[in-house]
Amino acid sequence: MRDHILALDQGTTSSRALIFDRSGGLVAVAQEEFPQHYPKTGWVEHDPDEIWTTQRETALAALSKAGLRAENIAAIGITNQRETTLLWNRKTGRPVAPAIVWQDRRTAGLCAELNDGGAAEMVRKKTGLVIDSYFSATKIRWLLDENPALRKQAEAGELAFGTVDSWLIWKLTGGRLHATDATNASRTLLYHIGKLDWDDELLDLFRVPRSLLPEVRPSGGGFAEVSGLPLLNGIPIAGVAGDQHAALFGQTCFEPGMAKNTYGTGSFVLMNTGETPVAAPRGLVSTIAWQADGKTEYALEGSVFIAGALVQWLRDGLGIIDKAEQIEALAASVEDSGGVVIVPAFTGLGAPHWDPHARGSVFGISRGTTRAHVARAALEAIAWQAVDVLEAMEAGGGLQLEELRVDGGAARNNLLMQIQADFLGKPVARPRMTETTALGAAFLAGLGVGFWKDRQAVAEQWKQERAFRPQADASRFQEGRQAWRRAIERTKGWLE
Repeated sequence: MRDHILALDQGTTSSRALIFDRSGGLVAVAQEEFPQHYPKTGWVEHDPDEIWTTQRETALAALSKAGLRAENIAAIGITNQRETTLLWNRKTGRPVAPAIVWQDRRTAGLCAELNDGGAAEMVRKKTGLVIDSYFSATKIRWLLDENPALRKQAEAGELAFGTVDSWLIWKLTGGRLHATDATNASRTLLYHIGKLDWDDELLDLFRVPRSLLPEVRPSGGGFAEVSGLPLLNGIPIAGVAGDQHAALFGQTCFEPGMAKNTYGTGSFVLMNTGETPVAAPRGLVSTIAWQADGKTEYALEGSVFIAGALVQWLRDGLGIIDKAEQIEALAASVEDSGGVVIVPAFTGLGAPHWDPHARGSVFGISRGTTRAHVARAALEAIAWQAVDVLEAMEAGGGLQLEELRVDGGAARNNLLMQIQADFLGKPVARPRMTETTALGAAFLAGLGVGFWKDRQAVAEQWKQERAFRPQADASRFQEGRQAWRRAIERTKGWLE
């Protein structure tokens, strides 16, 4: 029986494969890390072949661990690191350059030129995004501008562009299908999220030949059957979504106003806004949440660059803790941060501030400050950043948040989740199944092939492990809120 779903979760530092059963239970998981390459300051690259090799091997390992074969898998769902840009030769299937990772900042100067040239408003209206090196379009342009031979090949229709999902689909189908889904397309700066098509004016602005681009398909539905990997041949690829969109789906945030926050290296807040794109307030972006069941649904997104990475800095940079898990007990040993405020703008400020010139700062240190106060301030900084984003979403989207659903590694920190609920003044809900990104891809794939009947059947599988409710009046935190805002303002523009 085809009674399982295989989810491929291709991330920034590792490839994972997870197998889920009909109840949404996790049956097996395999993971393999791959190298990060930093050829110059601000540059981050991956080897496309390493991405494929690790993803292929983890898929086979997960099947082996579960004791399953291809005929037991109803569908494959793919979720991936977004915006990372790959180019390959259509005839040979070989990469023609390293993959430029979403974190890469080499095109910051080009983005500044385009913004100064007045393109920002047009781009924002069509894509919902800001012109930033975070997204794919300027990465493509850089690859073609730096190598005239590649531009010539691209204009002759010999090359293919893809985000990581497209590369995996190409490899899984033996080069038969060059496709992406609507969520990944919406992160390129080349896709009109209202008209649901690649946009000629955007292609001209970023000097990207249309022949490079993949076909855009719904996030939930048929792509193709695997034909490039014998042990998986015949399994339909039926669900594809960028990682944060997949996590929103995995958290079953199917109604407008429902939101999730994924606490990873950074934190990513997405709020469902329904079937009509919402003009994103300043500092946020509007994006396609997913395309499934014959309709397109949208979300507001706020990307915070540093969350869990702040805890890593306390461990590796300052030596305040030996293991990341120790921060909870240390921070809980004091009632508050003792007036210490940390702004973790190590690589600038993300949403809702978007200031690449900001840098990390610590305020309010006194002779009475201890490492426990610093640890507490770190958790508070992670929580305040989410509050900033969610308040902007409520104000700009006209939607009222009832509760925040959470996932990611730091969501296991009970003290952080309680601080989040207190600062937000709203309940914070942590699910039993924390693998929400892979689960979202599995849900999309399963719904696409009728493995699950409908979204209601999927929503019933979401189970709450713990709810964190505000334990004090919000007015108690106003002084801390004002201190956070002052610290943010004094951090901005540090490098200018």
